[in-house]
Amino acid sequence: MNTGLRITAFAAALAATFGAAYGVGKGVEPVVSDTAKKEPARRDGHTGKSPEPGEGAGAHAAAPAGGLQISEGGYSLDLRTPSVTAQDRSDLRFVIRDAKGRAVTAYQREHDKELHLILASRDLVTYRDLHPTRAADGTWSTPVDLPEAGDYRAFADFTPAGADAENLTLGADLAVSGTYKPRELPAPADTAEVNGYEVELEGGLRPGAASELELKVSRDGRPVTDLQPYLGAYGHLVALRSGDLAYLHVHPNGEPGDGTTAPGPDISFTATAPSYRLFLDFKHDGRVHTAAFTVEAGGAAAPSPAEEPPAEHTH
Repeated sequence: MNTGLRITAFAAALAATFGAAYGVGKGVEPVVSDTAKKEPARRDGHTGKSPEPGEGAGAHAAAPAGGLQISEGGYSLDLRTPSVTAQDRSDLRFVIRDAKGRAVTAYQREHDKELHLILASRDLVTYRDLHPTRAADGTWSTPVDLPEAGDYRAFADFTPAGADAENLTLGADLAVSGTYKPRELPAPADTAEVNGYEVELEGGLRPGAASELELKVSRDGRPVTDLQPYLGAYGHLVALRSGDLAYLHVHPNGEPGDGTTAPGPDISFTATAPSYRLFLDFKHDGRVHTAAFTVEAGGAAAPSPAEEPPAEHTH
């Protein structure tokens, strides 16, 4: 069976959070990396390398869930554009400030960027992966056009310059004005269609136990085996928990050009996810696509059928 994208041990992973999955959103479980024994805990919940054989959930060390705080580690997210209008193209502006209130102008590059910006509606139906530009004074900006009114969350994922700097994900609320219509989280299913591609998610989540999820990307019924690098990897996964939008940004094990990682059909991820909503980015034929899934512990995974497509990135 050819696999377009594979998340390996993603639940050893989801086990830490989904052990209490049916109370999701009522509490914040720790975000944990399978590499906690080898690398310091990262405050954004990024995952590192695959665990060595024998390393399991018992080896995990707790780390705070990402994106729940506007200030952390001496840094703050100053959202200069706290509100925009639905269906109206606007410039979103923000600044990262240090403990003295100064705008941060030096960052470490990670996955080809100094900073990654994610926007998600509170109902987890609308999603944007944006790549803002930074002015010399430290002000970040990016055009944004959101289709629906409501409450959103902006996540700034970055690492300040400095040998001892930690990767952080700070979050701030964004109001989108317009006529608001409540939307329900799409029901679980095991396939998602986006821009002519079909992404199939196989496997289930078992509370308190490790499991394997496989993501297969196909087009016209044929497996995609020539994925292209996107931000230094063949795939990216963002997980957001329903209720509080705890954030996890997952990058695959291995990278293009390392001599061992092929451009498909398989891409493996190792992570602990604090969420019920998964957004998978992959690049093919020069375009970036996003497939969205709703996940429930003890059941299958699930996409967003005919909802507002997160498939087009605004860079």
